[in-house]
Amino acid sequence: MRVVSLVPSLTEAVALTRPEVLVGATDWCTRPAGLDVARVGGSKYPDLDRVLALRPDLVLLNEEENRRADADALAAAGVPVRVTFPRTVPEALTQLGELVAALGVPTEPEWLRAARRAWAEPPVPAAPRAAVVPVWRRPWVVLGRDTFAGDVLRRLGVANQWATHDERYPRPSLAELRARQPDLVVLPDEPYRFTAEDGPEAFPGVPAALISGRHLTWYGPSLTAAPRLLAAQLARAA
Repeated sequence: MRVVSLVPSLTEAVALTRPEVLVGATDWCTRPAGLDVARVGGSKYPDLDRVLALRPDLVLLNEEENRRADADALAAAGVPVRVTFPRTVPEALTQLGELVAALGVPTEPEWLRAARRAWAEPPVPAAPRAAVVPVWRRPWVVLGRDTFAGDVLRRLGVANQWATHDERYPRPSLAELRARQPDLVVLPDEPYRFTAEDGPEAFPGVPAALISGRHLTWYGPSLTAAPRLLAAQLARAA
């Protein structure tokens, strides 16, 4: 079996489950460390000729990270594709289980079993905190409705103030964000790299939680540590 992954979190999942089948990944696939496979460009604009040259039996994509045009082009070339799009933690765990089965693994790997245990009883504070969750600035973009990251935070006691917005990634003005008077601003380090010097100053007087974007948005082996790590990062902003 030969697998090319165009999704960093799924690259990590395959590499830790059946490393011998992974033959290609994107330039953004940084986990596990030292991954030594052919690189096929970015997630949004992969080099499809390089993908096809690897003679894959399966290409892994995500509906949000990758383009439909690339999935269609691969399918038209006769390459089986698997497109994931979890919007909740349970959906992510289910789709990861399906991926493991598609890889021909008879039993779930320990990292997936550990992830299921970790999310069965995640650490939750006594009371939820109303929060705004930017994922970009210039312009500001925040988590809206129906997102995987939003569900992760909800399970950790964060009430996203934009969760009922019509859009999945609204672009409110900074004045609109401040007007909601959030109890907390959650600032991940990806896709935009918010830092202590870049982000919190836009929300004076509001506690800011600087959190791991990988553990917030990736669905794969990182789900094992995500509840504990994110809960600790959120608690530091109390």
